Amino acid sequence: MRLATYNIEWFANLFDRNDELIADDSWSGRHDITKTRQIEAIAKVLTALDADAVLIVEAPNTGKSQNTVRALQGFAEAFDLRTSRAVMGFPNDTQQELALLFDPDALTARQDPKGEPAGQAGGGHAPRFDTTFRIDLDVDATKDSVQFSKPPLELAVETAAGNAFRLIGAHLKSKAPHGAATRDEAIRISISNRRKQLAQAIWLAQRVEEHTEKGERVILLGDLNDGPGLDEFEHLFGRSSVEILLDSGLFDPHAVQVHGPRASAALSTARFARPGEGRYLEALLDYIMVSQDLRAHQPIWRIWHPFKDNACFSVPELRDALLDASDHFPVTLDIAL
Repeated sequence: MRLATYNIEWFANLFDRNDELIADDSWSGRHDITKTRQIEAIAKVLTALDADAVLIVEAPNTGKSQNTVRALQGFAEAFDLRTSRAVMGFPNDTQQELALLFDPDALTARQDPKGEPAGQAGGGHAPRFDTTFRIDLDVDATKDSVQFSKPPLELAVETAAGNAFRLIGAHLKSKAPHGAATRDEAIRISISNRRKQLAQAIWLAQRVEEHTEKGERVILLGDLNDGPGLDEFEHLFGRSSVEILLDSGLFDPHAVQVHGPRASAALSTARFARPGEGRYLEALLDYIMVSQDLRAHQPIWRIWHPFKDNACFSVPELRDALLDASDHFPVTLDIAL
């Protein structure tokens, strides 16, 4: 079975209010990329992945007239993708939803959120992801209230062979100081964002531990917005979001490689242009983490990087599609389930 996570930048911009594709030569949210060009690139990448299920990070919007599931299933139908069914969790206000596209002949997936809904004051241990988590982030004896802008997607999954596992799709808070007008303000926002992101990781880790303590198999995947060298405050709190999740009993070889004693920043799943510099920032942000019991199921991880994966680089059409479709690249997990 092949599972994938793919953050598709500005995917929502490609659909109108009725969830129909806007296949024209107007500009997409991607720099110098038309909507038609991005649409075709996304379809080529998803076809090449040939995954049984793909977590779409920044999926099309659900709102007053739009519906994420309808948009994704329409996209799959337009390009005859075998991942023809979609499921999502709690909608959010960012127009960047979390949803799973999957092949109904390979597996079934249903939303199955866990945790008690926290009241107005918030909950102290792994409350439901669409509510509020209370935690002391800065050891000042005062608990902070933390919420997910994009509540993680929790799914109960069963393969066609009858094997069950828990799948959690996540998009953690960005640490970037968006909206900062001065250096001091940027520092303040960056530190605040990192604290919130760490709290979200602790929240996720508590949920993972609840599942593994029950003997349930867990796969957590998505954009964790964390990796080495992203900002100058990464050592301020002692542990990264990724390390918190690894400590909960999850494993991802890419995460171990960049956060271990022989850390290397060579791996990357995203490529962002630096305006005015003519260069790109590369970052490892996207992960597929598995519980320890799944490590015995012959897992193979792959980052579909257009310049660092030879199979991608050697096929110009796929290489160009990866660059046109998004500023993130897919990560896949092949595992015997």
